[in-house]
Amino acid sequence: MPPLGERGAVTAEFAVALPAVLIVLALGAGVLGSAVTTLRVQQLTAEAARLLGRGDEGALSRLAEAGASASVERGGGVVCVRASVPVPLGLPLPPASARACALDGGR
Repeated sequence: MPPLGERGAVTAEFAVALPAVLIVLALGAGVLGSAVTTLRVQQLTAEAARLLGRGDEGALSRLAEAGASASVERGGGVVCVRASVPVPLGLPLPPASARACALDGGR
């Protein structure tokens, strides 16, 4: 039988460790969510650049549906799209951003 002076020690250690574990899990979920958002924005930006190069001016609508702000630059026979979207869960991480260029054959 353990001495009575150590009763509740495991509960106290658990109460101290639980917030740290929850913070690590929340940050891990935030980083994973940020990576997924970055990949999605990169894919949508590349698609928008290709469609704008073909002359489809409605190509930015999918980026807007994803909550991204986008800008278009044309010059030198290419069209470039730059987009950024805030990180999910409001974590203090930089916004997910992407830039893609395609030949401007639509003009």
